[in-house]
Amino acid sequence: MHAQSRRSGHVRASERAYARLREDVLDGVLAPGAVLAEVDQSQRLGVSRTPVREAFARLVAEGLARPLAGRGLVVAPLDVEGLEHLYDLREALEVKAARLAAARRDAGAFERFAHAFAAAPRLLDSEAGLDRCYALSAEFDAAVDAAAANPWLQQALASVRTHLVRIRRLARHDPARLRAAAAEHQLIAEAIAAGDADLAAHAVHVHLHRSRTHFGEQLRAERARREEVGA
Repeated sequence: MHAQSRRSGHVRASERAYARLREDVLDGVLAPGAVLAEVDQSQRLGVSRTPVREAFARLVAEGLARPLAGRGLVVAPLDVEGLEHLYDLREALEVKAARLAAARRDAGAFERFAHAFAAAPRLLDSEAGLDRCYALSAEFDAAVDAAAANPWLQQALASVRTHLVRIRRLARHDPARLRAAAAEHQLIAEAIAAGDADLAAHAVHVHLHRSRTHFGEQLRAERARREEVGA
């Protein structure tokens, strides 16, 4: 009984450490390139080193952390090359999902999303409004996934979106980009509602091209700032 209780406690500690570390990486509390030391994180989280070590392994498996020779683990950096790789995969998956969703749609649901995205720019003047816009985008993604009705595609997209959370922080305080993204999402929703697979695919392509360009510029600017500080 005691052994079972210890195992249960260990599992809870491991899950707790993983959930907290993952959240901190996605939120930027643990910044890209930050060193992940077992001792430091176990003290910060109030758990032993073993749960932290197990949590680190899961972060590496997700691509959120990576080994660095001589330094143990670091939070995976955000760089232009990684962005390009991510968006290559994202476009292939999301274009296919939009096509399937247009063919298998719930027209009423996507019409409601189109109306919601049309109203979204009015929410951008407050933190609560920003949070609502991001929540609306997540709800829309889930609706497209459900309409596509392909569990393998949904699983692949879930992995991609984990990394998009980190990248999207770069646009959080850029109202112009957020307004443009809302209009792009509105067009995607309208195309799916109309059952127009070609238009839906094209609208996704345009949205991702603009998103890739915007975030690429942000990452290049951030890299230039770091190089200037280090000079």
